[in-house]
Amino acid sequence: MGGRVSESRGSVLPIERIESSILLVRGHKVLLDADLAALYGVETRVLNQAVKRNRERFPADFMFRLSAKELEAWRSHVVMSNPGARMGLRRAPFAFTEHGALMAATVLNSPRAVETSVYVVRAFIRLRQFLATHKDLARRLETSKCRTRKRPLWQRPSHAVMNRPSTGS
Repeated sequence: MGGRVSESRGSVLPIERIESSILLVRGHKVLLDADLAALYGVETRVLNQAVKRNRERFPADFMFRLSAKELEAWRSHVVMSNPGARMGLRRAPFAFTEHGALMAATVLNSPRAVETSVYVVRAFIRLRQFLATHKDLARRLETSKCRTRKRPLWQRPSHAVMNRPSTGS
């Protein structure tokens, strides 16, 4: 299900790079405006201008601006050589959900944005599948632990008996 999208003449952009740009903010998986603009091959200001011209297409569940606290948390995760730098930001960036990223491609209306939007959606889908798989595994593990605790000691798997905390005797 992997894939690549043309980056800029000849080079390719793996879906894994898109996935690594996806952040979790307010319980939503999002791409920040600068990352999305880079993927779509436009400047951040061009993306933001297109969004402002089409604001009615971007409800709060498609796009939102990071709060000051979220911006600080994001900045603290980015390695910087100059901690006092504002990272070239005059205001907090926009965060685009999967639907907002797709809508941004439609308002930009460039061949690159349309082509890349397919890969952006696939990256969101892969991330959702990955998280669902881990939730299912965690649920199965917890169920297994509950079943193991209910069994008499001689019926438990040997690793459960061996890792049992000592009672201080």
